[in-house]
Amino acid sequence: MVKKRLRTIDLTMAAVFVALMAVGANMTSFLVIGGVPITLQTFFSILAGAILGSRVGALAMIAYVLIGIAGAPVFAQFTGGAAIFIKPTFGFLLSYILVSFLVGLFIEKSEKKSVGIFISASLIGMVVNYVIGTNWMYYAYKLWAEAPEGFTYKLAWSWMMVPLPKDIILSIFAGIIAPRLYRAVHKTNPITKETIASNEISNTTKS
Repeated sequence: MVKKRLRTIDLTMAAVFVALMAVGANMTSFLVIGGVPITLQTFFSILAGAILGSRVGALAMIAYVLIGIAGAPVFAQFTGGAAIFIKPTFGFLLSYILVSFLVGLFIEKSEKKSVGIFISASLIGMVVNYVIGTNWMYYAYKLWAEAPEGFTYKLAWSWMMVPLPKDIILSIFAGIIAPRLYRAVHKTNPITKETIASNEISNTTKS
């Protein structure tokens, strides 16, 4: 199996999505439901996987998380640093990596790159984000964080019902706009170019 090298456009787009995640983390993070800031990160992590593919999309999310852990104020409410490890919302950050990877993988494995496939992949990514993030938050509050009075598993999920309509709409929107951007990013294959160049040299030698 031939591994594709990272192209300049891959690195550039990965950097763009790191920036978009930082912006999306803080555009609406002044809204907090329970212990969960309302952000646009789910939307951008889905787009990263849908447009960049599983590998580059996941790498972009890993870079984003590492930059935040290093201290840059790129997380919700302009926070950053290693203290994020003990926050109940850390599971959502980890989920963005898996979201981008799975969304990209689903699209890559699909023969037809239709809008329906992109929308389905986006909604799957949203579900993964909610399942991982909400369950992490619940166990964090139960095991080490100071839980609100009367905190239950049902209450944790009730918090997530508030941003759910927004995330469903944005996930569908991501699936609609991503196909054209996906084709633009993936239209140039360096391996194909090398193969063509090699064939041209071979034909010239023979003649």
